[in-house]
Amino acid sequence: MHRPIFYRSKTMKQQMQDDDIANVMRALGHPVRLSILRILAEQASGDCCCTDVIQCLPLAQSTVSQHIKVLLDAGLVERHPKGTRNCYTLCSDRLAQFGSAWSGLISGLVSDSPIKELA
Repeated sequence: MHRPIFYRSKTMKQQMQDDDIANVMRALGHPVRLSILRILAEQASGDCCCTDVIQCLPLAQSTVSQHIKVLLDAGLVERHPKGTRNCYTLCSDRLAQFGSAWSGLISGLVSDSPIKELA
């Protein structure tokens, strides 16, 4: 008998669908993008320009820009203008949604897991 796997939190206002989860997972699937997220998270001012990221990574500006675009397209990062530059911040709500959906997915896949649906 096939039983549905429920892996979305009841408390989340907007549930992530499977294609959303897969899109975020693809964006997180490269070490440089994970590094960029960490760099953005560590910024005391809450925002970071591409040049700030380049100073932390041994990569060309064009490479960093391409990785930031993937994060933007996945909804993990927001862009806002600051003078003549674009600055980036983490989308905490989207990251929290993904964390909840991922946790629920894993607990739903592990049949003997004591972790049940997130409340």
